[in-house]
Amino acid sequence: MENKELIEEVRKKAQVWLGDDYDEATRNQVQALLDNPDPADLIESFYKDLEFGTGGLRGIMGVGTNRINKYTVGAATQGLSNYLKKEFANLSEIKVVIGHDCRNNSREYAEISADIFSANGIKVYLFENLRPTPEISYAIRKLGCQSGIILTASHNPKEYNGYKAYWNDGAQMIAPHDKNTIAEVNKIRTAAEIRFNGNKNLIEIIGKEMDEAYINDLKTISLSPEAIARHHDMKIVYTPIHGTGVHIIPAAMRCFGFTNIINVPEQDITSGDFPTVISPNPEEPAAISMAVEKAKATDAELVLASDPDADRVGAAVKNNDGEWVLLNGNQTALLFVYYLITRWKELDKLNGQEYIVKTIVTTETIRAIAEKNEVGFYDVYTGFKWIADIMRKNEGKKTYIGGGEESYGFLCEDFVRDKDAVSACCMLAEMTAWAKDQGLSLFQLLHRVYAEYGYSKETGISVVKEGKSGAEEIEAMMKNFRENPLKEIAGSKVTMTYDYASLKGHSFIDNEDFSLNMPTTSNVLQYYTEDNTKISIRPSGTEPKIKFYIEVHEPTRSVENIPASEKAASEKIEKIKKSLGIAD
Repeated sequence: MENKELIEEVRKKAQVWLGDDYDEATRNQVQALLDNPDPADLIESFYKDLEFGTGGLRGIMGVGTNRINKYTVGAATQGLSNYLKKEFANLSEIKVVIGHDCRNNSREYAEISADIFSANGIKVYLFENLRPTPEISYAIRKLGCQSGIILTASHNPKEYNGYKAYWNDGAQMIAPHDKNTIAEVNKIRTAAEIRFNGNKNLIEIIGKEMDEAYINDLKTISLSPEAIARHHDMKIVYTPIHGTGVHIIPAAMRCFGFTNIINVPEQDITSGDFPTVISPNPEEPAAISMAVEKAKATDAELVLASDPDADRVGAAVKNNDGEWVLLNGNQTALLFVYYLITRWKELDKLNGQEYIVKTIVTTETIRAIAEKNEVGFYDVYTGFKWIADIMRKNEGKKTYIGGGEESYGFLCEDFVRDKDAVSACCMLAEMTAWAKDQGLSLFQLLHRVYAEYGYSKETGISVVKEGKSGAEEIEAMMKNFRENPLKEIAGSKVTMTYDYASLKGHSFIDNEDFSLNMPTTSNVLQYYTEDNTKISIRPSGTEPKIKFYIEVHEPTRSVENIPASEKAASEKIEKIKKSLGIAD
């Protein structure tokens, strides 16, 4: 039986939504929740208010304070408006960019947000229709805006939508701006406080001219135009998985010089229902299976996919037996880093001031590549806003080469401050052409990296815990790991632990505690073992999951030894999963 106090609390919150400040459709839906003898849906809709996580505001669409709807989006926009007017009170004009993806209701929420910003006297640049997340980041910088938002739930299932908020550097907000915005949002208790009646004179529609500027700037990051010219007609299959990359990614690849881009017509259909997939996530083999089939039918060399808001990239390549395999996010990230550093070196572009960035749960092989080539290296929290934070701090002092995370996000350029599948697709295609010049496939190039830096295998496991009870269970799991720290994992002794919630580490070798130099705390635990294994544990900031990241290493002296190393690594991962009591 549900806690009576909780039920009374959520009923009280829901009854506010029966007032005249809410539209009739909303009132009817809320009344139906109140009338339902089973309070489960009512509790899930109202037991808390949506909060910004690593990806902003994100949740299931529906009525209630814990759902994405015109009022929670409206409160977020009103709160952001209030904060912008305080923070930039000295400016004669405050400007924002608004974009949206293909999801159901995204356009409606974008237009509602435009009305609210303009009703607060803020100039709005509203994209004419759906656009990729990285282009929103680009436009904020290009137009000299103070903020921007995009309505998107990235790669989440179709029931979700979301709201990403950006600051004037084109990056997602971090402290103090995220916390200050939330404080303003929390002050808004009813819909009556949201200014829904917009000022059309302050809303400017933008579109193709920004696309052209963005694509032309992307072209400047190309490092191997000669290789592209030699292999311009290699067959590349691309799918947007029903999302925003449908026009702009093929256009960008053509601008780079590629002339043989093959579409997947069924997935070129823009739809928030994602009719051909269960989940529009390029991490999932099923999401790009149609593209792989198209590649088999056309004898293509590369498969590329982007998620609905075109910030994440997925890639599939042929192995040495001609079978199609999906590269994981760690593999694409280390390929990007290897290629970028190698080409910068070959082009004599390195002068000792360059750097790359990865997140703490991303493969340590990236660190090895950077250190061997004497390129600066930064390790940051999960969420691309932390990579952007390093870029902001180094602006005008050091030169950004690239940065990425295991969750299929990479950024090759510094004029965007979020992960970018548009540039990533272009550069993966360019990398493939460059490898062909050396008689290698992209798969064989990856093996060359392993032969030089050692074989690493990474596996991510997400344990889903839905709803309020799930959130409590995840909290209990993290508490248990802290109160009962692991001493060994799959027979290998733990040598080092990092607890980013307390910013404390401990070395079991030296029996010493030490401080972690990070900008803030984060609910992440990491374990390093004597056999060079790294385990990271964290609750997701955007989904009802607790995530386990496993990374193991095996020595590899040659390409020929990689199959044996891969077998040993796979066996080790299975032992680790059993040791941790988790499964795929």
